[in-house]
Amino acid sequence: MEGLAVPVAQSQLLPFPKFAFAAIPTANSNAVAGFVSLRRHRGRGFRFRTSLSLPEQVTVTEKDHSNPNCVSGDSIRHRFLSFYASRGHKVLPSASLVPDDPTVLLTIAGMLQFKPIFLGKVPRQVRCAATAQRCIRTNDIHNVGLTARHQTFFEMLGNFSFGDYFKKQAILWAWELSTAEFGLPPDRLWVSVYEDDDEAFQLWSDEVGVPVEHIKRLGEEDNFWTSGVTGPCGPCSEIYYDFHPERGCVDADLSDDTRFIEFYNLVFMQYNKKDDSSLEPLKQKNIDTGLGLERMARILQKVPNNYETDLIFPIIEKASKLANVSYGIADDQTKRNLKIIGDHMRAIVFLISDGVVPSNVGRGYVVRRLIRRVVRTGRLLGIKGDGRGDLEGAFLPIIAEKVVALSTHIDADVKNKAPRIFEELKREELRFVQTLERGEKLLEEKLADALSSAERNGTVPCLAGEDVFLLYDTYGYPMEITKEVAEERGVSIDMDGFDIEMEKQRRQSQAAHNTVKLTIENRENIAENVPDTEFIGYDCLHCKAMIESLMVNGDPAVQASEGTNVELLLNKTPFYAESGGQIGDHGFLYISEGENQPKAVVEIIDVQKSLGNIFVHKGTVQKGVVEVGKVVEAAVDVKLRQRAKVHHTATHLLQAALKKVIGQETSQAGSLVAFDRLRFDFNFHRPLHDSELAEIEMLINGWIEDATLLQTKVMPLADAKSAGAIAMFGEKYGEEVRVIEVPGVSMELCGGTHVSNTSEIRGFKIISEQGIASGIRRIEAVAGEAFIEYINARDFYLKQLCSTLKVKPEEVTTRIENLLEELRVARNENSAVRAKAAIYKASVIESKALVVGKYRVLVECLDDVDAESLKSAAEYLLETLTDPAAVVLGSCPGEGKVSLVAAFTPGVVDQGIQAGKFIGQIAKLCGGGGGGRPNFAQAGGRKPENLASALAKARSELIATLCEKGN
Repeated sequence: MEGLAVPVAQSQLLPFPKFAFAAIPTANSNAVAGFVSLRRHRGRGFRFRTSLSLPEQVTVTEKDHSNPNCVSGDSIRHRFLSFYASRGHKVLPSASLVPDDPTVLLTIAGMLQFKPIFLGKVPRQVRCAATAQRCIRTNDIHNVGLTARHQTFFEMLGNFSFGDYFKKQAILWAWELSTAEFGLPPDRLWVSVYEDDDEAFQLWSDEVGVPVEHIKRLGEEDNFWTSGVTGPCGPCSEIYYDFHPERGCVDADLSDDTRFIEFYNLVFMQYNKKDDSSLEPLKQKNIDTGLGLERMARILQKVPNNYETDLIFPIIEKASKLANVSYGIADDQTKRNLKIIGDHMRAIVFLISDGVVPSNVGRGYVVRRLIRRVVRTGRLLGIKGDGRGDLEGAFLPIIAEKVVALSTHIDADVKNKAPRIFEELKREELRFVQTLERGEKLLEEKLADALSSAERNGTVPCLAGEDVFLLYDTYGYPMEITKEVAEERGVSIDMDGFDIEMEKQRRQSQAAHNTVKLTIENRENIAENVPDTEFIGYDCLHCKAMIESLMVNGDPAVQASEGTNVELLLNKTPFYAESGGQIGDHGFLYISEGENQPKAVVEIIDVQKSLGNIFVHKGTVQKGVVEVGKVVEAAVDVKLRQRAKVHHTATHLLQAALKKVIGQETSQAGSLVAFDRLRFDFNFHRPLHDSELAEIEMLINGWIEDATLLQTKVMPLADAKSAGAIAMFGEKYGEEVRVIEVPGVSMELCGGTHVSNTSEIRGFKIISEQGIASGIRRIEAVAGEAFIEYINARDFYLKQLCSTLKVKPEEVTTRIENLLEELRVARNENSAVRAKAAIYKASVIESKALVVGKYRVLVECLDDVDAESLKSAAEYLLETLTDPAAVVLGSCPGEGKVSLVAAFTPGVVDQGIQAGKFIGQIAKLCGGGGGGRPNFAQAGGRKPENLASALAKARSELIATLCEKGN
């Protein structure tokens, strides 16, 4: 079918009075009865392309446009993109919901990916484009399910012009799309324009033919778009659909949601707003439009709200089945809950697909809040477990399956990521259910108390701020959900009281629970309320201990549930706390339920010291609930501890080797003992030679081979120093100190963990040696298991290299040297060829030299000749042209590059014209600079678009100067 198919039967279509259309016989005209094809009448109107071509970036499945009932959401998206593709628009894919723009958290509009173009920060790649953009907005989350149109996730269909067509074309196409393509009755459409935009009013009225009573002028708040305090801006115009035309035109209010819905917004970027708020016309006027896919689907599918379109309703049906309810006969509250699930699940699935992981900050908090709202809503509907009989299961992955199934034409990649999405949803839901069950019970009690108290006293029911805080602090129950549940029951919450409690929490510890804030501000509280932690980790890697205190999100708490990041204080611990350059241990805390079945598990990922010897264990509750006062089994990760021990002892050996090789005067300036490597900073004035590094490695590996037993002693600090022990950098020591000695090799004051025998280190290898500051060098090395991994990796790479080069390992160096030599020769030959080509070009343009008195002037562009070849061309011309002569050549050897050269004979230089100064000024015109000798100079630039004018400037200045000198 050629052209745009328009149903002839739709006599209610408003005609385009200013355009003449002709029916065109086509090869396929007999295939579709009742349709005609439209094309532009000569001199006026539009040409509708007779073939549809969509770019490779977006795959659009062919639909049967001849079927007037083909109004699925997918077909609407397809028809929109096809409509604009056939009118010269490049159809581009949707951008991620995670934008590149640091000023916004999520992608909230279709134009966001083009914002840099609209603001003039990057050049346009296409003249006009069309997209179906995935968007997220949560500012109206409480209206989801309550109104007919509010959603958190939606698709914005948009057509954009970057300095191509403008207001008239945008308006005419928008009307044509709405009435001809989608068949909307013109008498059902209303239009708004900015109050001062007479041009738009005239276009709608005179060009399109919209009755003036259907055009509303609105103020700046509704119909004027700005990008900021200053910058591009312009008036807007919207198209509304009227659900109740029988109400007439008198006092019609476009903001009346019961009657109108805005479905197409056109933004005309035509001004630049200056600092004084005045408006000046933009040189490049742009178009930014947005058509809400769900809104158009609602109109065309004739359903009462966006949620009942085929874009969302299948998800609602899935939730209804799990809840064992019928949407059709459900009450309003049940319908609203189902709508919330249908909407939020789309947002959740696409956010996780785009890489957003549930967390307590930023984008992660957005998706976590949506997940928790769906979980709670599902429980209100009666969904238990996974809704399929497994009461311990999760229902979010079940509903997400439907979202994924509907995602094919939105983002085909979602299906590939489905397993990860389902797993993330399951984990997050099961974590929250535990919190929800405890919090729901307490919240219900508090709400009942508030209602009964209000009834007795004749007051408005209000939930005390202290109770809201208790739910938040102790049970991890989100304040937003507490507020939402309370409002459903007709109870307000005391936010001022909640804020006061939050502030109290920040300022003081809760003595009743013996919890403290583990921050600098609470040093006095810690010192008074919590004794030092007993460290037993030198001799034992697991023990039973009691949780003395607990913090969640930096605030004291009594308990914490699964998924919560926590900080714990134990009365004793086998975990080493970061100090002396050695990082803290990793491991687990287990609360047993009986018969070795852990009731709760906390994964420890860091341990820090606070105020001396108070050990702060940082981690995440992986299972169950942890509480202050509970006994835990503390277990250090044995393998990681061994890695740390190996690297710490190797660090001592490294310092000893450095003192032997480069001198006893060298001293430690810092260190890091990690699981995967060690780092040692030391004072030295120069880089170490390869031979020195080799000697250091040989010494250390020799000591490892000696299998020497380490000796650990605790003695008075004075005695240790007298014995020659070296103090570790940055450590503070008490009267009694711990001394680690490798007999005959090293003796250091150290509180870290170490191997028992040097043979445990297995091997040592320096990875790098470099300067990090004036007089400070740094060595990074690996030992033990990390050493084995490093060697194996290098062996693998060497084997690959040998296979590629088809040589033995001992022949690799020679082979590479030969290849480099071949490459050097080839490059030289290539340069010679380019130089000859440039000289040939120079010989061609030699005849173009201008005669200015006794001087010969040649200023030309040699296209894409590289800088070195340009130099050869100039030298050739200087030799060829008789003295006095001046040569200036330019070229564009690459994108964003300009090369310039000036060559003057002695006769020109004698006149006081210097090549270096002259070409430097010309190069500035091309965004660069340069210089050189008086007779020969080169320069470069970054603006190839200015090269022609720069060379013209050079020619005119040379001629003018030489004319003046000649006279």
